[in-house]
Amino acid sequence: MIRSILVFILFTTTLAGISLAQDKPFPAFPRDFTGHWKGTLYWYPPGKPSKTVDMQLIIQPLDTPGCYQWQMVYGSPGQDNRGYTLKPVDSTSGHWVVDENNGILLDGYWLGGRFTSIFSVQGSVITEVLWLENGALQIEFITHAEKTVRESGGTDANIPAARSFPVRGYQRATLRQTKK
Repeated sequence: MIRSILVFILFTTTLAGISLAQDKPFPAFPRDFTGHWKGTLYWYPPGKPSKTVDMQLIIQPLDTPGCYQWQMVYGSPGQDNRGYTLKPVDSTSGHWVVDENNGILLDGYWLGGRFTSIFSVQGSVITEVLWLENGALQIEFITHAEKTVRESGGTDANIPAARSFPVRGYQRATLRQTKK
């Protein structure tokens, strides 16, 4: 069954003209991401009008080897300013942690040219994906409930059970580097 799904994904992405291989090397994470990035975050909650907020991400090396400032600012710097630290867990395998400096540690992984972190807080699961594209820093957040909205399948050994989760929101930002 899993093999059939993988073959289907490969076949459909090839038909859509999407190449799964990249013709140039990925940027080095987090070195190539350092700088002061600014832009607008677009938030799309289900059933409600979209909202926007100014967003900044500041990534700078710290004195501690391998560690980086990971500062997220929403609105003005005095509004919602989150001073985190990016630390290597196993940078060779792409495993990092964002330390919120309050006891919360969020693991993230550098894979396929994307930094991806999936975590849950207060009944919501948040998937964050961050990458460089055409000189801009792209960020996406997808939020869904921990509780399933539907479970189906699982009727026999050839049909696995599948669970669906209600999406609570989608956020996307394109940030431009204002200074290195």
